[in-house]
Amino acid sequence: MSVTVNLQPLLELTDAQFEQICHKNRDLKFERTAKRSLVVMSLTGGDTGERNAELNGQLWLWNRQVRLGHLYDSSTGFRLPNGAIRSPDAAWVSQTRWEALTPEQRQKWIPLCPDFVVELKSASDDIEDLRLKMQEYLDNGLQLGWLIDPKTRTVEVYRANQPVESLSNPTEISGEEIMPGLVLSLAGILTL
Repeated sequence: MSVTVNLQPLLELTDAQFEQICHKNRDLKFERTAKRSLVVMSLTGGDTGERNAELNGQLWLWNRQVRLGHLYDSSTGFRLPNGAIRSPDAAWVSQTRWEALTPEQRQKWIPLCPDFVVELKSASDDIEDLRLKMQEYLDNGLQLGWLIDPKTRTVEVYRANQPVESLSNPTEISGEEIMPGLVLSLAGILTL
């Protein structure tokens, strides 16, 4: 579950203030919207945690084998071009884009939209909020994204400049041209 706190007009929530909130509350997870509202997210339950581990494990193994970019978990913040700071459940950035960043840029919230993201819906997430988040990624340069809903056993595929595709009961999904050779098995993600 997440709660969005509108701090306007009392507080603009600058980068420094947002960073301070994150450091002073390490047991919580935060994002910042493009309108500089604070999003407070709760910890996940056991089923979602296990699904996230399965997802990230498969992505890590693929990335380790091909070495075409860098993989990130849900604790990584990305500063999108619109000013939002988001942390998808999994994200990947191509090697070329990563190498274009300075060492200083690599140390803080990564100042770009990932090439690829996954949002895995937990029982407490609102699907419409996740869809808006996926659209925000697209609007900021995302090439490929998956919104996975284990309860409905669906995967929504988001691609740059294309309509959203909804897959019902898929057994696997491809990383397409963005992540060549990636075939994610959904056995441990859509079912436990």
